[in-house]
Amino acid sequence: MGVFKDLRRAKRRPDFNGRAPVRVTREGGIVREARVAGLAADNPTGSLADIPVTNAAEAPDTVVLRRRAGKRWRPVTAAEFAREVTELAAGLIAAGLRPGGRVALMSRTRYEWTLFDFAVWTAGGQTVPIYATSSSDQVGWILQDSGAELCVVETAENARTAETALAGAEHPPRLWRIDGDPGAVAELTSMGRHVAHADVARRRDSLGPETVATLVYTSGTTGRPKGCVITHGNFRTEAVNLVELLKPVFEELTGQTPTTLLFLPLAHILGRVLQVACLHARIVVGHCPSIQPEELRPELESFQPTFILGVPYLFEKVHDTARATAERMGRGASFERADRIAVSYGERMLESYLGTGPGPGAKLRLARGLYDLLVYRRVRRALGGRLRYALSGGSPLDTRLSRFFLGCGIIIYEGYGLTETTAAATVTPPLAPRPGTVGQPIPGTAVRIADDGEVLVNGGIVFGSYWNRPVDTANVLDGGWFATGDLGRLDEDGYLTITGRKKDILITTGGKNVSPSVLEDRMRSRPPVGQCMVVGDNRPYIAALVTLETEAMEHWLSVRNRPLDTPMSDLRDDPDLRADVQRAVDYANEAVSRAEAVREFCIVDGEFTEENGMLTPSLKVKRAIVAKTYAAEIERLYTT
Repeated sequence: MGVFKDLRRAKRRPDFNGRAPVRVTREGGIVREARVAGLAADNPTGSLADIPVTNAAEAPDTVVLRRRAGKRWRPVTAAEFAREVTELAAGLIAAGLRPGGRVALMSRTRYEWTLFDFAVWTAGGQTVPIYATSSSDQVGWILQDSGAELCVVETAENARTAETALAGAEHPPRLWRIDGDPGAVAELTSMGRHVAHADVARRRDSLGPETVATLVYTSGTTGRPKGCVITHGNFRTEAVNLVELLKPVFEELTGQTPTTLLFLPLAHILGRVLQVACLHARIVVGHCPSIQPEELRPELESFQPTFILGVPYLFEKVHDTARATAERMGRGASFERADRIAVSYGERMLESYLGTGPGPGAKLRLARGLYDLLVYRRVRRALGGRLRYALSGGSPLDTRLSRFFLGCGIIIYEGYGLTETTAAATVTPPLAPRPGTVGQPIPGTAVRIADDGEVLVNGGIVFGSYWNRPVDTANVLDGGWFATGDLGRLDEDGYLTITGRKKDILITTGGKNVSPSVLEDRMRSRPPVGQCMVVGDNRPYIAALVTLETEAMEHWLSVRNRPLDTPMSDLRDDPDLRADVQRAVDYANEAVSRAEAVREFCIVDGEFTEENGMLTPSLKVKRAIVAKTYAAEIERLYTT
């Protein structure tokens, strides 16, 4: 099995440990700070716009991207990409983009997103990403607040949303559509034919590390989104150090040429940083516009990436789909055994690798070999077939799920960060996993735990300010340290564990402080739970609102030979269904004390979605809106 050979090979290479030295500082007997030196030298000049030009000059025929062309993936060389970027940048200049001007980009993840991003930078501008699912109100706010001069959208529907948002605007930005006729790329490229490439080069050469690259608007779980001012230097520090840390492992140990398929929204900082890092390292990138498993799976199978960047939702869905498939085939009990064996095998492999245990015994190895033929290879095939490594971010990944995938032959590394830290502030060192943590500071970064437990971050990845919000900026930045709003702790080796969200802390009438995120993350990892929200602030005990995941419920009903259109009113109090949800609640309660445990839950109608305003585009629950919508259900949790 490839990934296990990688681990054994790494163990024989003490000189190749896939990590940078970490320095910890203790105060009062606890680890207060962890700091990791940078692996890449600071670059005092240049910008991200130099990446395509440098690639074209040094390796013009190297394939740096692959783009969909019907049923196949067409390679894009470094020289071809640089030419397209330059021609599109000329078009943006011809369209009136000034140095420092802003271009809003509203699109799903696709090749043109990457092309426009680098073209805007090359023309001396700043990109303002907008989620393709944003409402007209959200689009209007971002366009108004950012002062975008130009706006590029993907579809006719996006165009209608933008036009509604701009209705009545005194100076609306010019609008282009990617899938129009002609499309935005062709139209702008044509406009730029009379702009000298020397003029484009002068725009590019005027940029430096301190130049603003983008305004990335936070998801806005409370109030209006804030625009994070991210510089070219912020991006470069993050991307280059991640490449120096991860690429040797993903390439040298495996013997594979690393490739990845991007499917997270590029409007989110996480996917965008990976895009920059891969192009800098000449790691081949493809794009998929959807994270939904039924749409993503055929793209993964055809592209066959060697590693991916995902969120816990993706890995949960892959696991649950495998379970549902087995149950439809009448092999539910067999999958449950395969699941237990994978988790046990993953645990024993980690213990062996870390030197804390003997490794899998002969009986476990034999059982794993059997279920590899029956189950695990199907899981790997669902992720493309060549995958050995995955990175997960956005929210904590269930530890048991991580071990399940390791037992299947895929290592998932976790990271932690925010828009304000240009994505990852910590990441699991690739050859020093520690499940349950989000790793050590990325090279060039320091993490500190404040007196109240809040996680603070310092380094070249930390943003400079919120756009036009000096008071908000002063509230989170102090002497270069960014206050994340998350609570955490550091261990003796500088690994960070996130324990909760400072502002989300619930305080029961008994005086118990409870972080809901631990409970919610574990509940969501178990079907048929969809989204959920833990409540209990100023209440006598902790309770939860639970929604049911649509696909999981269709499967639940079908295996019981019940109509798929059974109304929720007939299901909410169904003993079998409540027993299944209770198992998810019990699993969540295993992670906390009895005083913090969920005592009651309520299955509610509907779902928490971005469309109904209860989720942000990055799938964070808008707690105030959910609490208001389900106020009556919350009251019943404490009166029945």
